[in-house]
Amino acid sequence: MSETLLIAGGQVYDHDGDVHHPAIADILCIDGKFAAVRSGIGEAIKRGEAVPELKGRQVSRTIDAKGKLIIPGFVNAHYHSHDVLLKGCFETIPLELWVMSALPPAFPKRSKGEMRARTLLGAVECLRSGITTVQDLATVFPYDEEHVDTVLQAYDDVGIRCVFALQIADIPGAKSIPFWEEVVPEAMRRGLSGAVEPFKGSKSLTDTVRGLYDRYKGKHRRISWGLGPSSPERCSESLLRELADFSKAENLPVYTHVYESKAMTLIARQTHTQDQGSLVRYLERCGLLNERMSMAHSVWMVPDEIKMIADRGANVVLNPVGNLKTRSGIAPIREYMDAGVHVGLGCDNCSCSDCQNMFQSMKMFASLAAVTDPEPGPPTAADAMAAATKAGARGAQMGDMLGEIKVDFAADFSIVDLNDPSFVPLNSAVRQLVFTEAGRSVETVVVDGRVVVDNRKIVSIDEAALYAEAAELSKGLMKDLEGVQARLKDLLPYLLQAHRKTWAEDVGTHRYVGR
Repeated sequence: MSETLLIAGGQVYDHDGDVHHPAIADILCIDGKFAAVRSGIGEAIKRGEAVPELKGRQVSRTIDAKGKLIIPGFVNAHYHSHDVLLKGCFETIPLELWVMSALPPAFPKRSKGEMRARTLLGAVECLRSGITTVQDLATVFPYDEEHVDTVLQAYDDVGIRCVFALQIADIPGAKSIPFWEEVVPEAMRRGLSGAVEPFKGSKSLTDTVRGLYDRYKGKHRRISWGLGPSSPERCSESLLRELADFSKAENLPVYTHVYESKAMTLIARQTHTQDQGSLVRYLERCGLLNERMSMAHSVWMVPDEIKMIADRGANVVLNPVGNLKTRSGIAPIREYMDAGVHVGLGCDNCSCSDCQNMFQSMKMFASLAAVTDPEPGPPTAADAMAAATKAGARGAQMGDMLGEIKVDFAADFSIVDLNDPSFVPLNSAVRQLVFTEAGRSVETVVVDGRVVVDNRKIVSIDEAALYAEAAELSKGLMKDLEGVQARLKDLLPYLLQAHRKTWAEDVGTHRYVGR
């Protein structure tokens, strides 16, 4: 249940105010929303004076925030819960090799216990670093509705806000990677897979998703729905058009992967000649390039596509940490900012970025632009904070309720302890959040007006029991990983051949530094 909370005497981060030395104020949270943000509320209550917003209620808990900073909850706008237990398993390997190594189609079906544990563990890591909303583009493969039940119930139990989208595709992964079918012997092609494979069943993919949406709509207070076509090149025109109609009818956000790697870009050039080799034009032709669309990664975008995205009001979600680890290149960050594209941030998979930490993503976002553009300019630290909060909320169609500490917005926020080397001396709150802090100072996290992290401890579930369970479950997963890696060993010479053929092609841009 949401509490009637008073957060007293902290510095309150305001995107439109002094981001370097935020003003001190009290925050009153009632029924899961910010009811008041101003100074003097706590003192009025002590003097026995009426506070209009309370309407006769009593404050159930007061948190002394003196010497602390209150920031909006981060929105992790691109994340997958399906490989949380595989963190630390891989070095920096190309994206297509990682997909074959880490994602559900390569593994046997998981147990409900493992599904629940991995969902909870990922959510706990998000919460502990100040992430209050996560967009889970979840792969449930092979598809099992009970597994969807398990994931959503785990999110509800832990208390995080989730925008859930089932990742779907109707084109096999082997057909969406350049040269795979050309160089891999036919007898070995059964071992090829993508991020998700087409589901088998009597229902169409759209009907499956629509049925889930109808079943869960309004069931969980903090869980909302999105649509998750895996990547345009893995989805037929008919599927994308059906999802566009569904999104428009229900005002649902749509999340997909676009141009994450050079291979994903080259396949577009090879197979989407009707759209001049552009997945952005393909999305527009299918009715999806609008304010409800969020394109994750978008590393290999060219200038005219960036302009189209800006003109249509679509969203890009950058994942700089994961892109570096999968050797996918550096997104044109400065170009997006200059064009006015709405840019959010994500932490991506636990096995390709290895952590759910928005501080890392913000630092990379604010810093990597300098690698390709030596001129001073955006993104600033304040831009990074906006990307980590407001922009992700906009993409989720929640820009009027998340990402800012404002009256009538959802009471999702974190309290950061300024009595830490990261903030001493406090020269600039926003710059030290982005360039210095790593999550160590996140002390309290509130979601929907409810304290879920208290004094750096999760209060909604038993953390120790979860860690023990996850460690035990991972034993079986590691055995299955050995089998996956053994299969991959035989395929590796052919996959590397395809990878090198891809690198010999020109896709109209280059997203690496140096040679």
